[in-house]
Amino acid sequence: MADHIPAHWRHPEFRQGARDMLGITLGISAWGLVTGVAMVKSGLSVGMALFMSLVVFAGSSQLASLPLLASGAPLWVLWATSFCVNLRFVIFSTQWRHYLAPLPRGQRLWMAYFAADLNYVAFLKRFPDMKPDPERQVPYFWGGVAINWFAWQVPAIAGIFLADRIPTNWGLGFAGVLALLGLSYSLLGNRNTWVSAAVAACAAVAAYGLPLRLNILVAIAAAVAAGLMMERWAPNTDGQRGRAA
Repeated sequence: MADHIPAHWRHPEFRQGARDMLGITLGISAWGLVTGVAMVKSGLSVGMALFMSLVVFAGSSQLASLPLLASGAPLWVLWATSFCVNLRFVIFSTQWRHYLAPLPRGQRLWMAYFAADLNYVAFLKRFPDMKPDPERQVPYFWGGVAINWFAWQVPAIAGIFLADRIPTNWGLGFAGVLALLGLSYSLLGNRNTWVSAAVAACAAVAAYGLPLRLNILVAIAAAVAAGLMMERWAPNTDGQRGRAA
């Protein structure tokens, strides 16, 4: 990140990207704090928790994998869960491609690490035409992800180091659920995403009795199937293409 941000931070779009993310940093920070605490409470060492936070940088898959790690689930279940939780980034990348394809591959790979759900939403709201404009779009991207990365990592690292001092009766787990719900709500921009979310919720509850938290995989599979069917037979006509993912 340090190689690219100095070249763009003076651009007005960098500041615009940062401003667009500032309004939602409270939810991101709360979620990061909860994840940091949860990693240590689940049995990870401080070093491994720091490594996971900095390298994985994917809160939903981190939280999904922690109960599996704590319960000693097979590695294939851990990998399958993380893979399914992060499948949404495959959809996101098909949209990013319209904007970032002209950039060098190395730069795109570097940007992929920092790309996140809400950066995706803000970016597509800012540039809905899906046409490459690197002079404006790249500074905007870095402005948004700079805020998002620090808003996540600083509280997460604080949670890792303070985990043993934070009483469990503070209800941080519930706070994390609320933060996650808030972030998820921001991605529900049209009928199809709402239907997919409802199907996922029903499937997760119906399959709750499955071992190894496999109800998560069932919910993801059901949501993806519902989303694909809705896009095929009842496509959105409201022009919110970016929000549909």
